[in-house]
Amino acid sequence: MKLKKTPDALLIVAVILVLVIVSTWIIPAGAYERIEKDLGDRTVTVVAPGTYKEVDPQPQSLLTAFTAPLAGMVSASNIIAFVLIVGGAFAMLMRTGAIDAALQKVLERAQKRKGNSLMVIPILMLVFAFAGYSFGMSEETLVFVLITLPLARSLGFDNFVGVAIPFVGAGVGFAGAAFNPFTVGIAHGIAELPVFSGAAYRTMICAAFTAVAAFWVMHYARKLLRNPELRFLPEGEGSAKALDAVPFTLSRKIILGLFFLSLAMVMYGAVELGWYIGEISGLFLALGIIAVLIARCSTAESVKAFYSGAKDMLPAALIIGLSKSILVVAEDGMIIDTILHALSGGAGNLPKVVAVQMMFLVQGAINFFIPSGSGQAAITIPIMAPLADLLGIGRQTAVLAYQFGDGLFNLIIPTSGVTMGILSIAGIPFGKWLRWVWKLILVLIVLSMIFLALPVAVFQWN
Repeated sequence: MKLKKTPDALLIVAVILVLVIVSTWIIPAGAYERIEKDLGDRTVTVVAPGTYKEVDPQPQSLLTAFTAPLAGMVSASNIIAFVLIVGGAFAMLMRTGAIDAALQKVLERAQKRKGNSLMVIPILMLVFAFAGYSFGMSEETLVFVLITLPLARSLGFDNFVGVAIPFVGAGVGFAGAAFNPFTVGIAHGIAELPVFSGAAYRTMICAAFTAVAAFWVMHYARKLLRNPELRFLPEGEGSAKALDAVPFTLSRKIILGLFFLSLAMVMYGAVELGWYIGEISGLFLALGIIAVLIARCSTAESVKAFYSGAKDMLPAALIIGLSKSILVVAEDGMIIDTILHALSGGAGNLPKVVAVQMMFLVQGAINFFIPSGSGQAAITIPIMAPLADLLGIGRQTAVLAYQFGDGLFNLIIPTSGVTMGILSIAGIPFGKWLRWVWKLILVLIVLSMIFLALPVAVFQWN
């Protein structure tokens, strides 16, 4: 797979980095006090409400633009290593031909009757939405886009569809999650609510989000089938990008079975064993090694495949590191708490229905600087939860506003390493992605506002 258009993404992130550096000269430095909070199975550092105070300015030099990328890569080293290792391991898996053979079976069944290929979209998006809903799939979509891109092209679609299936699918599930331990679990613990409570309402929300997103992608895919010239296929990935004939042998079936077993282990490990990217990357590396052994690939071609896969992921890894450097600069300039203090204070004197929408938009704004769901929960929920009490909104609704602000805006913010990394892999410039997805995001935002208003204006949700 060839990665295109990465200079576009790098340029956008670099410009934002410079803007954040300049903002440290303008925005007053400030800080909240931090305290340790025991959540039972873990301890997190959270903001102490009411403790904000201005501190000595920490303006960052323009020279920081040249040193921050290294600091960002060090800070994001675990995710960068995850991307490179899994990219290499996945290339080893692809070298066996098991994935290509399985995709051909999917294509054969999809082409048996007219229009059946469209049904692949909602089925797969439902699977990814469930992954976001249950164990908070996020970074893992960097792996699955390597499957869905060739699948989408082979079905007559394009790279937008290939990205939307795992990325938007997991994103809407993440935004409406009921059992995501990294967002809902932490936020509930900090807000002193029963962990994973309110699951019924969140499940309804997740179903609505998924249905809207799947319909949107299917509508676009249907247009592509009628007008193939509208497809977005970066240079070298044109309509001739069909899968070569690969027999579905017994060894490939075994490898595919191990692949699906690995996916099940990822879900179980994330929910029950507290797995994160270290364990997941190790699992995929083991899968890649076992796969080439079963397929009897030579050592030379296995190593070459790993190198090639890691090399193809390098642009995405660079963008992830540069995106992380923006957060490093904002933290060093001590402007994040100031921004949070100003934004959260704006909701205090508003009617409840309006205030809860403000909380949602504030979370979206904060998410620009803190794309990490767990990190955002630790910083914002200690402030938003007592604010919700004062406004009579309810802490469950405050947590929901945080979920929406984190999950939905992650699909469009250039400071998210996952977002920019996936677009880099697919060769989609960030500007083109925004033009393609903005109407869907707008619909989801409107839906979010309705789902936030209902427990405030219609029924009590505790």
